[in-house]
Amino acid sequence: MTPTQAHAQPPAVPTLLQAHGLGRRFGALHAVRDVSLALDGDSVHAVIGTNGAGKSTLINLLSGELPPSSGKVSLRGEDVTRWPQPRRARAGLGRSYQRNNIFLPLSVRENCRLAAQAHLQRPWHVWQGAQACRDSLARADSALERCGLADVATRAAAGLSHGQKRQLEVAMCLAADPCVLLLDEPLAGMGPEESERMLELLRGLRRGHAVLLVEHDMDAVFAVADRITVMVNGAVIASGAPNEVRSNPEVQTAYLGEH
Repeated sequence: MTPTQAHAQPPAVPTLLQAHGLGRRFGALHAVRDVSLALDGDSVHAVIGTNGAGKSTLINLLSGELPPSSGKVSLRGEDVTRWPQPRRARAGLGRSYQRNNIFLPLSVRENCRLAAQAHLQRPWHVWQGAQACRDSLARADSALERCGLADVATRAAAGLSHGQKRQLEVAMCLAADPCVLLLDEPLAGMGPEESERMLELLRGLRRGHAVLLVEHDMDAVFAVADRITVMVNGAVIASGAPNEVRSNPEVQTAYLGEH
């Protein structure tokens, strides 16, 4: 081994999504105040806070569903602050919602195929039926396999359990081939067994993605997150590794309920 090889540094992990001084006002209400954060590839970044802390508003600003009152959003180093949500999605930003956002009468596979088709728009193929698009079908099947739903692919989405529906939402995000995933309370309403399956899925999603996780389940957050940002009244009060956040006195008082 040469000296150069012996001291070789591992490749730097890219920052895929950044917020710089992000803010949103609704009249006199500051829903989000001067929030800055960076989502690195191959990692899970959790955002926690009590109800009304500004977490969902922050996701809406990052995804492009709300325009910011101030600040900047960058995706893969490009300023996307004024880009609408569909353009950000096509550029690699996927998100799920607090409530299920799936087509219940359709099959699990068809839900995923439609998500892939929205990303792989090919208006020049007007003579080809959408269901014949091999690329969309391949992406759908790959996403279902990764999310543990391949064995229920032909079942109507309405017949899935609550946990499986949440997994399907994640699979629909993956079918659009994102580099960044914004997941809004993916464990909400789950029992212990379903929660553990979702946590295992989140650990796997770390590979190849930057994941922003908004979640109320503190055990889940500390089990899966590489970094945690804590919000109170729209502002960040702490951000760092899980052990740093857990031991932060301000966080213990404001959120974890300790004194």
